Amino acid sequence: MNNNNNNNTNPSSSSFPTGYPHSQSQMAPAQYPISQAHAIVQAQFQAQLQAHGLTFNPTAKRFPPKPPAPFKPVELLPTARRKRPKPNEKHLPEKASAILPESALYTQLLDLEARLDAALARKKVDIHEALKNPLCVQKTLRIFVFNTFSNQNRSEPPTWTLKIIGRVLDDGEDPDHPGFFQRPSPYPKFSAFFKRVTISLDKRLYPDSNIITWENSRSSATHEGFEVKRKGDQEFSAQIRLEMNYSPEKFMLSPALREVLGVQVDTRARIVSAIWHYVKARKLQNQSDPSFFHCDQPLQNVFGEDKVKFSMVSQKISHHLFPPQVILLEHKIVLSGSSPVGSACYDVMVDVPFPIQRELSALVANVDKNREVDACDESICGIIRKIHEHRRRRAFFVGFSQSPLEFIKALVESQNKDMKILVGESGSGHNADKERKSDFFKQPWVDDAIVRFLNRKPAVGSNVPGST
Repeated sequence: MNNNNNNNTNPSSSSFPTGYPHSQSQMAPAQYPISQAHAIVQAQFQAQLQAHGLTFNPTAKRFPPKPPAPFKPVELLPTARRKRPKPNEKHLPEKASAILPESALYTQLLDLEARLDAALARKKVDIHEALKNPLCVQKTLRIFVFNTFSNQNRSEPPTWTLKIIGRVLDDGEDPDHPGFFQRPSPYPKFSAFFKRVTISLDKRLYPDSNIITWENSRSSATHEGFEVKRKGDQEFSAQIRLEMNYSPEKFMLSPALREVLGVQVDTRARIVSAIWHYVKARKLQNQSDPSFFHCDQPLQNVFGEDKVKFSMVSQKISHHLFPPQVILLEHKIVLSGSSPVGSACYDVMVDVPFPIQRELSALVANVDKNREVDACDESICGIIRKIHEHRRRRAFFVGFSQSPLEFIKALVESQNKDMKILVGESGSGHNADKERKSDFFKQPWVDDAIVRFLNRKPAVGSNVPGST
């Protein structure tokens, strides 16, 4: 190999371009003519260097430029293959279907299952949408207010406790039953129905803590009731203020709007819908421009106009909507007689989720977590895989039985092709048998390859020639 390299000293005989020698030892310093302008600039630069005590030698030996880096072979990688969609493991292949006439019934069952799954998926979507906007029914919330006391005639400090509890009455339920509060209730707890509860005590008796406020937004848990415990032996009247928690928010209607719709408290969306039904029932919609409707006398009392645009109804009724009235209760703290004291109860109509909503939620949870169906699907997929394997075995033996000699030849040829692909001989130009012979390294391209190999830039930390 060294002889071949020495015989190739003439640059013109190499495959490199003429302007690039093979090694740095053959490189001569390049001489370039200096123009007049270049000489003037060089003289000025030299004068500045001499003023600073420096010298400049224009005839100093210049280091030859480095030879160009050899071209690195770029391996062309195939583009990323797209993953083929995974076949449905529950479907039989066509070849297996032709062998098994009974598979037609199985195919019909698969089609039926697909239609059932599609119907279940649509129903699940409908149920989820219904759960987002649950239907509500009105139930009676019974509120009990009473107080207890202790140590009123003893040496220990006397105390009293004000209690406010409530529970939604179910149809046919007796609130006077002894175990009324002990039975579990399917409805929300008492505190969930209120946005704010304020209890006012006598300021003369409790000047520092006469106002007790509870807010739903500051409490993450719901409660069955409220208790206020204080020390004292004097009777007085406590004021209780309950602000309802409506979701969505409800408003109290003005007298003019109440006369049109016949309701006192409702949500904004239902009020707008009621106005639309009122206009439609009385045929007040403008025929030439359906986006407007005419106002009869009751609607003129609300809007103050003869014609109103439908898109402006929600904005124009804002000054007719007010916060709903709060519930004001009064209880006298009695500290004598039998404890507890007070048998007053109050009924308030509240909106509770429709009972079927809980059943729908449970149904969706059961459908999503049906392990029995998943186990059946896995068993079916296992059987289909076994059918695939048996079909391949059958095809092998049928082909062998029809023409043993031709089958063996085709099998051997196929295995030889697979072996060549595994060792990398197919389509890559790589032949291990030829590389074992010395004639393979005496071809014209070998000298050029050797020079490229010696002049290549070695990787950091490698032991190839030329590395430092």
